Amino acid sequence: MVDTNYISSIVKILESPNKISLNKTLLGIKFRVQFPQIQNSQVVHLIFWGNLANDVSNYYQINDYIMIEGYLSVSTKYFLNRGKQNSKKFEITVLKVYPFLLSSN
Repeated sequence: MVDTNYISSIVKILESPNKISLNKTLLGIKFRVQFPQIQNSQVVHLIFWGNLANDVSNYYQINDYIMIEGYLSVSTKYFLNRGKQNSKKFEITVLKVYPFLLSSN
């Protein structure tokens, strides 16, 4: 089951982007981020498509902060052989991205 919600937040980039593609013309990138304003926050995967993917891979790097807007997807997998244990995966498909600069004062 997958639920989706619109989200806007500031995130910290944890790794360099991995390229993904559905076909030869539609390219995207995916990488992990963390919410810096929440202590002990969970790692979330961001997905960017098309020209936005190219811009993000060219202009942003590890440990940069960015403000994002997009759809949060939470998918839950249930394992029958492990009893009631389940696994949740959080992904945000990003529609808009803005640079976020921290002041050094």
